[in-house]
Amino acid sequence: CPEWWQTPTERKVFINYLDDTPRVEVKLQEMFGVSESPKIIDNRQVVTVDLLSPAGRLLQRTNDLASFWQNAYADVRKEMRGRYPKHPWPEDPLNATATFKTKRQQ
Repeated sequence: CPEWWQTPTERKVFINYLDDTPRVEVKLQEMFGVSESPKIIDNRQVVTVDLLSPAGRLLQRTNDLASFWQNAYADVRKEMRGRYPKHPWPEDPLNATATFKTKRQQ
């Protein structure tokens, strides 16, 4: 089993195998443009994703990223835009570029 998973921003994150399913912790902005949950072991094992706020706090835990973008993202975006205005919160996250930078740094 792999130790690391590479985000779309090319950052390596540790895969936690202590729970029932493998899990990674990634800031939500680093998952923009990713339509499906990550998979490992020849695309047979889905990896649960802990989506974090810019401050590193857990926003959502999901193993169905497509469903998160369709259903829960709008509410998360609404709440987080006011709390973290320096970070991007696009209306269409699937067509946005993954980033770990603030709007100003981009």
